Amino acid sequence: MSEVSVFSDHICQLGEGPSYDPASDALFWFDIVNGKLLEKPLTGALKIHELGQMASAIAIIDDQRQLIATETGLFVRDVATGAMTLHTPIEADNPLTRSNDSRVHPCGAFWVGTMAKDESKGAGAIYWFFRGELRRLFSDITVSNSICFSQDGTIAYYTDTATGLLMRVACDPATGLPVGVPKVFVDHRSSKGYVDGSVVDRDGVLWNAVWGGAAVKAYSPDGALLREIPMPVTQASCPAFVGAKADRLAVTSAWKGKDDKQRKLDPQAGMTFLIDIPVNGRFEPRVLIA
Repeated sequence: MSEVSVFSDHICQLGEGPSYDPASDALFWFDIVNGKLLEKPLTGALKIHELGQMASAIAIIDDQRQLIATETGLFVRDVATGAMTLHTPIEADNPLTRSNDSRVHPCGAFWVGTMAKDESKGAGAIYWFFRGELRRLFSDITVSNSICFSQDGTIAYYTDTATGLLMRVACDPATGLPVGVPKVFVDHRSSKGYVDGSVVDRDGVLWNAVWGGAAVKAYSPDGALLREIPMPVTQASCPAFVGAKADRLAVTSAWKGKDDKQRKLDPQAGMTFLIDIPVNGRFEPRVLIA
């Protein structure tokens, strides 16, 4: 049985977007709907940063700056002061949508997903951002999720959670742009729960948080299920590699959508967890904004 422990007992309504910074030994993640950025060293106290808008993903630019995906676009955040400066608007003129799952390609490009705040069908998209340029890659997305990449940058993964299909597409390792036709990597429609956030380790194993399935699943590079790790919450949302060797997994969760009765049955919903199993993880690449 895998050892799953509570990393942070702070309860997020919609915990998402975990990302580990090896320089500070801290995990960053978000409570999306409440506009909070959370920061906690692996051996330290929790800090909560109020962002004033919904945000869902963070990437490292350099030691002084971070890039944050929010409901209005990409903001540069000053690490020392917390000051946020708009860099590139994304759907800023559409108050009905917000950012969701996003991740940095090994070349430094940023894939950014959006969705409707009320999960309206097909209202979201997935974008590519690289050195100041923004392009829309996929439209008609209901819930953008599972954006992640192989270590060599030749494969991208993503899903529209509403479809139950985890997709795979060939990528140009130099630009992070898709170069092929997306194909189904995992068909999850007959399984419990939904495909949420994912990361890919050095061996090409994809680790996926199963929303509504109380589990994290690991898939081989050919899409075969390698293992399933039970989680103490029903709505696991996204994993991240953490630690000095990136050899552990942190997993966020959420209570969003649960009434009082359901929350009593799922008392740890919204907490963030550590899974102590051997993983051959890797650190997130830095994002190139110019």
